[in-house]
Amino acid sequence: MTIRSRERARKRVDRAARKADQQDEKRTAESAKEAAIARTQQISQRSGLRRFVFENSLTLAALGLFLFSFVGQILAGHRTHNEELRSHAEAPVGLGAYLSSGAFLEATAENWESEFLQMGLFVLLTAFLYQRGSSESKRLEEPEAVDQDPSEARDDPEAPWPVRHGGFPLVVYKHSLSVALFLLFAVSFVVHAIGGAMEYNDEQRQHGQPTISTLAYLGNSRFWFESFQNWQSEFFSVAILVLLSIWLREQGSAQSKPVAATAHETGE
Repeated sequence: MTIRSRERARKRVDRAARKADQQDEKRTAESAKEAAIARTQQISQRSGLRRFVFENSLTLAALGLFLFSFVGQILAGHRTHNEELRSHAEAPVGLGAYLSSGAFLEATAENWESEFLQMGLFVLLTAFLYQRGSSESKRLEEPEAVDQDPSEARDDPEAPWPVRHGGFPLVVYKHSLSVALFLLFAVSFVVHAIGGAMEYNDEQRQHGQPTISTLAYLGNSRFWFESFQNWQSEFFSVAILVLLSIWLREQGSAQSKPVAATAHETGE
């Protein structure tokens, strides 16, 4: 029974793979090729810094938006913090003192914490969970390159060093993306706890109340309220993106299915 079931599944995968290849061939017809030719021409017409910017523009744009927002947060947060200090008849602080305060550390780290948790879990969950029709999911019946056993590419001279080496380096490399994201989450979580405890203790001193340690702050409902209110928004946004990408499109985006793809087709 198991052998027959596997054979039926293999035939179904083969049919799905052939259909996917036909669809990809249709969707990389003249218009898609013209877009690729245009990009290739733009690359060949650039050199040095201009080529670097073109080939890395997505990262550079994201980092630029991050820096703009981060500077805005610092300036607005510094002003808000000083207004709160004045309301308690305390002297305002300089920008340097604000950047080392619990108010700044807590506000920054709790947001980074939720982002890295969301990305780490999304990377991990998409390895074995699916959503038919979503561009954010692996296809269910067609072969996926990400499922290839890396040991099959050990003799490929262009494969990354851990793939060619095998053993423990390959074990680490196979999961390095999710490990890195969860490490960043852990660091942000700790900084959130430290900054939150500092901010909490500042408020306690203003009201003549006893202070607590960072470890004790981890058991405080305020810390978990700050965490959960950010976590839920991140998970909700991921779920919305996964679902909307089934029916909605964005021409030219790597996060969208082709505009001509049907709703039931899964994968980018």
